[in-house]
Amino acid sequence: MDHEDTLALFDRRLRREAKPDGPGARIERDGDVIRQVGAAHDWNGVLWSDLDDATADRAIAAQVRYFTALGREFEWKTYAHDRPGDLGERLRAAGFTAEPQEAVMVARIEDLATDTALPEGVHLRPVTDRAGVDLVADVHEQAFGTSSARLRQRMLDQLARSPETVSLVVAMAGERPVCAARMELNPGTEFAGLWGGGTVADWRGRGIYRAMVAHRARIAADLGYRYLQVDASDQSRPILQRLGFAILTTSTPYVHQPPASSDAGQGSQGSQESRGS
Repeated sequence: MDHEDTLALFDRRLRREAKPDGPGARIERDGDVIRQVGAAHDWNGVLWSDLDDATADRAIAAQVRYFTALGREFEWKTYAHDRPGDLGERLRAAGFTAEPQEAVMVARIEDLATDTALPEGVHLRPVTDRAGVDLVADVHEQAFGTSSARLRQRMLDQLARSPETVSLVVAMAGERPVCAARMELNPGTEFAGLWGGGTVADWRGRGIYRAMVAHRARIAADLGYRYLQVDASDQSRPILQRLGFAILTTSTPYVHQPPASSDAGQGSQGSQESRGS
């Protein structure tokens, strides 16, 4: 995998030519900024910008005004190679809060194992209905310790209105959900994205997360995708590297809250791959 070519393809397909990631969202271009705008439970934020020292502060202020007028929290998702080099500092000066840095990791699907070796008594359940979404949301709250209310509504919207853009799975130990994950599909591109992979604490270290990656890789391969992309936390990065993923760049989300907002936060596009084993 050529690093520079893959990074350029990633920027073009998933950022500059981005499609909405949910049925209620839309992509807008405002000068040199590309953003996604949706309902309160959707991911709202900046996907791409082409700024310099002379234009950055003005563009940042314009986005703050726009989303504040909508009453929306929003995220400016920055990447290590974005310009200007002090974009993060400018965002903090404008009232944004930095979230933990993520490693943007990519693997060619043809290089990944797709066999799912699960512990005895554990099976995978595809999620296609509200009951399954409830199981995913339950695991999310246990694994990440955060509310899954927004994510739950987004998943329900996707399954009801654009099921071709998402694949959800939950690992069941008997009747108990112990791991869950989703894959965001980007029709017309080479990339499928792994999101929200999490395992409840007492089931970590047994290989379920690795099996979830393999399961999603097999689905993506069958659908004709070339690459899997992950925004990985420190917990999942070593596992993904062992599985064949390479670090393409790093990303830091910057979140801006509207005045007097009591929102709990939307998170980085519905939770990175964070707590697995």
